Amino acid sequence: MDETSPLRVLLEGRPGVGKTTVARRLVGLLRDSGVPLGGFITHEIRVRGRREGFTVEAVSGDCGVLAHVDLPGPPRVGRYGVDLRAFERIALPALVAPKRGVVVVVDELSKMELASAAFRDAVSVLWDRDVAVVATVQLHHHPFTDALKARPDVRLLRVTEQGRDALPERLAAKLHSVGAAGRAR
Repeated sequence: MDETSPLRVLLEGRPGVGKTTVARRLVGLLRDSGVPLGGFITHEIRVRGRREGFTVEAVSGDCGVLAHVDLPGPPRVGRYGVDLRAFERIALPALVAPKRGVVVVVDELSKMELASAAFRDAVSVLWDRDVAVVATVQLHHHPFTDALKARPDVRLLRVTEQGRDALPERLAAKLHSVGAAGRAR
């Protein structure tokens, strides 16, 4: 990564290890310190302790259902039908970084989200913009995420149970230390 490149981080880990928790805490830390933000976070929908689906929430506050056991799909990922129109309505505008200095947090690059060609296109454009990006990514191979992981300007960090609690603060400090634009000095 050269000294003028924006910071680009992929947070990789097995399902349930805490990637979304790291992303959510990072958004809170950056928001509290006044860093301009873009992107979105996903949340589980739980009913009586059982996961029934997922919502997608833009950092601006717009929210919708990404996937649910009661949705017919297509597409379907496991037992969930995915509502690509609702996802795209929330996620696509959240990826448009209006200016330098913005940090875009993307949770996540996985089967449900990658089912949207428009989303894949928006992420590709985002990765070529002059903004810092922190994204959670599935462990499983996928041509799109494998290509992102192979980029020379991307730092791949493995989220583990041992390291996840300190990771949001470390990332926030790194984003602050390289300036509001997320650029290395």
